[in-house]
Amino acid sequence: MALETWQEQLRRGTLELAVLLAIAPGRRYGLEIIRRLEFTDLVLSEGVIYPILARLSRDGLLRAEWVSDEGPHPRKYYAVTARGRQRLAQMSREFRTFTRTIDRLIDEAAIGDQP
Repeated sequence: MALETWQEQLRRGTLELAVLLAIAPGRRYGLEIIRRLEFTDLVLSEGVIYPILARLSRDGLLRAEWVSDEGPHPRKYYAVTARGRQRLAQMSREFRTFTRTIDRLIDEAAIGDQP
């Protein structure tokens, strides 16, 4: 498997968590979420983010609300629901456990930051 393919799979596996984390501090609209995640290695386009937002909303993890009084065009704002916060806490714990395990394996293999 090419390194780029592996990196893409790794990125895709964390997108749902990253989107929930970007929205968790308070409601945000799509472009705000994209801008928030632009500063990470998880740069997302509208074609990627909106299907994730729709799925998370369908699953009851996000609440969506159209707001028309904050600019020239209505914006759809997303907020994490109580169920979404529970899932976010669970996903965060699982992710931290996973990364600690991988970090330990990397250390044991003495790979470090070698190219």
